[in-house]
Amino acid sequence: MVTMSMSMESDARLAVRAARAGAAVVREMYGESLARFDKSAGDFATAADLAAEEAILGVLRAARPEDAVTGEESGASGAPGAERRWLVDPLCGTLNYAVGSMLVAVNVALRVGSGITAAASADPFSGEVFWTDGAHAWVRAGDGADERLVPSAGSRLVDVNLDPPFPHAPGFRAVELLAMPGFAAGFRPRVISSTLAVAWVAAGRRAAYVTDGGTGLRLDSVHFAAGIALCEAAGCVVTGIDGRPVHTGTGGLVVAADPATHDALLALVRGLGPTGG
Repeated sequence: MVTMSMSMESDARLAVRAARAGAAVVREMYGESLARFDKSAGDFATAADLAAEEAILGVLRAARPEDAVTGEESGASGAPGAERRWLVDPLCGTLNYAVGSMLVAVNVALRVGSGITAAASADPFSGEVFWTDGAHAWVRAGDGADERLVPSAGSRLVDVNLDPPFPHAPGFRAVELLAMPGFAAGFRPRVISSTLAVAWVAAGRRAAYVTDGGTGLRLDSVHFAAGIALCEAAGCVVTGIDGRPVHTGTGGLVVAADPATHDALLALVRGLGPTGG
């Protein structure tokens, strides 16, 4: 166990502080009767999404006023081609939250050039913050102590995102993956509908995570940038559902604790349709 000490606030430490600010709002507003703001196709934001994003942006803009920012709710600000851009998802798992489920995450990531150099994913209810400086990954407990993230496939638990849309259908449907004999023989399904599950792969609490998520995995994805960075820094295997590097192939995401788990899941995905190559 280590406790991080810095005379000047690093980008990673700022990401943690910003994520914690958003998580505090999410926690404080939990259980309230919240206004909903429709977005598209059944998607919506709540007053908690908006308030958490405002808290996060306040922290980031005070510390890095020259940086660009993209927020899930407020959109992009700053120069379109900015070298440094913060990516903010203030409440991943809004539907969970709106019905009283605590399975949510607050995601903050910094893209510098073509890479994520700092990221944090906060669990508002456990008080944990999963974070990376781009090289290594840790989980910070409520007492401020950091512990290195160590992936493990031992649980055999695989989170699968079943939320629409399904851009690879009919070639790939996640629900069909769960019904395959090969999946049932080696894994056990879980569905939490939040990118908290991606951080759990880095922490060894899940063996893997699978989502179709075609267009959502662009470089500046506010939803997945933090989780992907955490998993890569922790040593997980991360690709699209076609086995190619994230952001370069047909889309989707397979995150696994180790190569054997990744290969097994990728073989199952490819068995569903022509997603591989």
